[in-house]
Amino acid sequence: MFASLSKLKPYLYLGLFYGIVSLILRLIFIFHPITTVSFGFFESLKIILIGGVTDVFVFILASSIFALYSLFLSDSKYKKPYGYIIFGLFVLAFLYTAFVPGNIFKQYGGSFPEIAMGFIGLKTVLFGLMLFLPTHRIKIRNILYFLILFLYVLLIIFNGVSEYFFWNEFGVRYNFIAVDYLIYTNEVIGNIMESYPVVPLFSAILSVALLVTWFIYKKTKSELLELPNFGQKLVLLLSFLFLFALSLFVIPQFDKIKTEDKFAQEIQANGFPKFYHAFTQNELDYFQFYQTIEQQVAEHNFLKQFDPPTLRRNINPENPELKKNVVLISIESLSAEFLEHYGNDQKIMPFLDSLADKSLMFTNLYATGNRTVRGLEALTLCITPTAGESVVKRENNKNKFSTGSVFKSKGYDVKFLYGGYSYFDNMEEFYKGNGYEIVDRNNFKPNEISFANVWGVADEDMAKKAIQVMNAEAKAGKPFFHHWMTVSNHRPFTYPEGRIDIPGTAKSRDGGVKYTDYSIRKFFEMAKKQSWYKNTVFVIVADHCASSAGKTELPMDKYRIPGLVFSEGFIKPEKFTQTMSQIDVMPTVLGLLNFKYQSKFLGQDVFSKNFEPKAYIATYQDLGLIKDNYLTIISPTKKVQQYSLSLQKSNNAEDFKIFYEETPVKNIKQSLVDDCVSAYQSVSFWLKENKLDK
Repeated sequence: MFASLSKLKPYLYLGLFYGIVSLILRLIFIFHPITTVSFGFFESLKIILIGGVTDVFVFILASSIFALYSLFLSDSKYKKPYGYIIFGLFVLAFLYTAFVPGNIFKQYGGSFPEIAMGFIGLKTVLFGLMLFLPTHRIKIRNILYFLILFLYVLLIIFNGVSEYFFWNEFGVRYNFIAVDYLIYTNEVIGNIMESYPVVPLFSAILSVALLVTWFIYKKTKSELLELPNFGQKLVLLLSFLFLFALSLFVIPQFDKIKTEDKFAQEIQANGFPKFYHAFTQNELDYFQFYQTIEQQVAEHNFLKQFDPPTLRRNINPENPELKKNVVLISIESLSAEFLEHYGNDQKIMPFLDSLADKSLMFTNLYATGNRTVRGLEALTLCITPTAGESVVKRENNKNKFSTGSVFKSKGYDVKFLYGGYSYFDNMEEFYKGNGYEIVDRNNFKPNEISFANVWGVADEDMAKKAIQVMNAEAKAGKPFFHHWMTVSNHRPFTYPEGRIDIPGTAKSRDGGVKYTDYSIRKFFEMAKKQSWYKNTVFVIVADHCASSAGKTELPMDKYRIPGLVFSEGFIKPEKFTQTMSQIDVMPTVLGLLNFKYQSKFLGQDVFSKNFEPKAYIATYQDLGLIKDNYLTIISPTKKVQQYSLSLQKSNNAEDFKIFYEETPVKNIKQSLVDDCVSAYQSVSFWLKENKLDK
């Protein structure tokens, strides 16, 4: 029994170190200048005690990887024949990741295959060394033990430093901004490099980490000389599982311990659960971090664009309704600059370029964000973006007033079509929760798939499936509204060979774009042969652009997307050139159909007499308004920036120029700031109060 307990020494030393760092951090927060309240002795003691107990349970959860590592420490696995079998499996796994062209890791693209190959390769080498060099096994094990200790100590120190800087800027523990920082790694690293003395800071962190690791290592390495037997491991494992389960139950209970003061609440909390909560809840409290005005004033300012100026309003066209089918195709990562209309000379979208000349084309259209779920939110709910993640990925995402709910009220069959598994990005829960039926990869038979990668079946396969589904619904005699989200224009940009003149093995963005164009052309070729074709309106729009990085927080060209409305014999070809938002697209389509309905959409019909040219663009935390040749951005810590917009010289036709100079404004136009704040504050409030539900 005591031999088993002695094996806990590494955990005790690491836990003690984590507790000391957390205590120091809380004391710093209590006396930090940004903490604008003072705490008495007993109140400070309460904060530290509650925080300390929370830290214990958080450390138990965090030590899971270390516990797993300890569980597999064994000499028996190197004995014949098990050692050779395990080593052989490692070698096969490495060969699979290194040399099989279509392996699961390579389908993810980016650096993921290299990371997987490196990890498996390292495990293979280390296992081989331990297997074939038994006399050096203890030395190798000690080195690995030192490394895992070092990683834990480094994480503890690095988290403490990160939490300090985060508190220094925002006065809170981790929230969705911290999640945002992980998403925008390149921009954040660049900001850190410019803002802090990185070399001295990281040198100090590494030095302290090495010293602490060496201390813990010297005190505990003797425990590796005699490894616990199976019985001892079983006792330790069951004990750990009990503590792990207890921690999962206890930590949320501590979150429920409320204080009257916000600072006390944040200081007694632990950063790791806060980060996890931010990651899973996907929200950032607008009213805590952004500039606000009186709520009634904000709502009045925002709603004055509508007639009547109310959130719930009746849309009453003069002409009779047209019960046409509507097919909305949102195309993955389709930047405006991919089209020849906008100056592209590579002819990678010949079909869409030709279709644009036969369509109502929105030439000055902006996506609300730079992720698929943000585009789906804009096209489905027709609301401005809000701080944090899209509503699609939030818990409270059901029974909203949506494009689908309007069509359903008119007797339409409403479906969401997606070539991948729709559980990805929470799309399945969102669309089912808002009354859509779903057709996704689960609905495909093996013989219906000519090609697939990690994102889903090829777009041409989804096009064939879409035609099947639409034919079935047309035979049933009901009109249909289908929203098809494409997948092929996404890394790794793989697709069937022989379709276009860029091979799928090239894995190039141009190939992904051109293959998507090919698939859309195939869809229209099939659709033209169907009886329902001439009674159908096709809406083609991007979900977002191919990239989001630029010189400013919100580079205009990284949000400019194409948008087309095509219906043979119904929609006259024309170009709508005024600035508009992705949230305006579907209210405009409903207007073209003369739909009479009660609306809560926050986008406008661009052909209505009250239309105001403007667009909303955002990241997870920077919220922007494009209006009157200015870009106004509101950000956390109540920061406001404004840029005047001037077109850069280009050979593009006037309506298709997409690159702007964004020049910081010294004398900010307050009316535009008020418009920006009014929009984002109002929508944040309405979502919070469920006022955008059906």
